[in-house]
Amino acid sequence: MDSEVPAYGLWSLVILNSAVFIFFAFSFFKPSTTRDWRSFGAFSAFIVALFAEMYGFPLTIFLVSGWLQSRYPGIDWFSHDAGHLLEELFGWRSNPHFGPFHIASFVFIGGGFVLISAAWKVLYEAQRTRILATSGPYAWIRHPQYAGFVLVLFGFLLQWPTLLTLGMFPFLVVMYWRLARFEERQAIAEHGGEYERYMRDVPGFIPRFLGPPADKARP
Repeated sequence: MDSEVPAYGLWSLVILNSAVFIFFAFSFFKPSTTRDWRSFGAFSAFIVALFAEMYGFPLTIFLVSGWLQSRYPGIDWFSHDAGHLLEELFGWRSNPHFGPFHIASFVFIGGGFVLISAAWKVLYEAQRTRILATSGPYAWIRHPQYAGFVLVLFGFLLQWPTLLTLGMFPFLVVMYWRLARFEERQAIAEHGGEYERYMRDVPGFIPRFLGPPADKARP
């Protein structure tokens, strides 16, 4: 009796994992405009493409299998563990789930979702009271939610890089940057000089680690 678990073709896991991560992102992002839905749709497409290769069919491995077999003989590239490409390419021969790139991926993914969650609480309260969101994560960067999504996507790339998701990643980063710029123009139109001063004090996506956050730096 052969009880070996198949490496791929697990489409139920593709659906389940995609649904969990998309629902979690939706619960915080809450798209309302056409622009929001387009951005959220691109994120969802990235997630589906990722898990389709992780559990469904290893398209990237299939396309580059000839090169992989010639450069790294002796590895079963169609085993599930081999899908952790960075661990394999850099010579990590133990369990890939304990490899450096896999551990780093969890740090980025977990940190990204924590940032998204913390930012949403501040943003929700600011929208409810019709004031600027400048505390919590917003004291360090102006767009913590978008930065959080980028961290999550980058973490998934470290864990399971594919040709499709590698191609989608820069597209998504540009999309979030453009969406952030659009929202800044809206905030300036609504809050005027207050938001312009906030923009001068607080960077967009990468925090300044020297000095206090903006809400503590202001007199």
